[in-house]
Amino acid sequence: MEEYTPEQPTQAKSEEIKRWFQDNLRIIVSVVIVIFIAGGIYSYSKRGESPVVNSDESTSQDIIDQDSAATSNNGEQSQPTNVTKPKTAVSSAATSKETGESFIETAGKGDGLTVLARRATANYLEKNPDSALTKEHKIYIEDYLRKNVGYKGGVHVGSSAEFSKDLIQKAISQSKNLNEKQLKNLQKYSARVSSLS
Repeated sequence: MEEYTPEQPTQAKSEEIKRWFQDNLRIIVSVVIVIFIAGGIYSYSKRGESPVVNSDESTSQDIIDQDSAATSNNGEQSQPTNVTKPKTAVSSAATSKETGESFIETAGKGDGLTVLARRATANYLEKNPDSALTKEHKIYIEDYLRKNVGYKGGVHVGSSAEFSKDLIQKAISQSKNLNEKQLKNLQKYSARVSSLS
C-alpha cells in the first residue's frame, strides 16, 4: 500500500506556476517597464511645479510687530518708523507687495533681478491690462526695469527690490516705440520664457 503524500499536488502546482511564469515572462517584463516609464514621466512633470504664494498673506508675528511699532509704551500713537526688525529665518517663498506708488518684490530661492522685474511687470499689468503688449514687449520691459531700478548688490533669498509704477509705465511706453527689427531680435529671448503670456 502506498501512503498519501500531500507534497505531490503542491509540487505539481508550483511546477504549473513556474511554467506559466516562463510562458508569460515577456508580457510581465513589458508591463513592469511601462509602469516604470509612466512613473518617471509623472515624477518629471511634477518636478517643475512650485507652490503658489498669496502675496496678501501676513504672518501673525508681522501684524504684532506692526502694531507694536505704531504704539508707544504709554499707549499713545506714534509715527511709524522705517526700521524693520531682522527676521531669524528667511522664507524661501517669493512675495510681492503693492504700495500706492510701487511694487516691492521679495526674492525667493533662485530669483534674480530679472525675475523680480518680471513679477512687478505682471502685477502692474494685472491691474492695468494692455492688450497691445506682446511677449517681446514684456521682455524689453523687464530688462528696462532691471537696468533702471537702481538696485545695487546681489539678489539673495529675502532681499527686496522696489519698482515704481512710474518706472513701469515709462518702460511700457518705451517698449511701444520698438521697431519690427528690435521686436524680432527679442523673439529669441521671449521663446525661452514660458511664464510670459
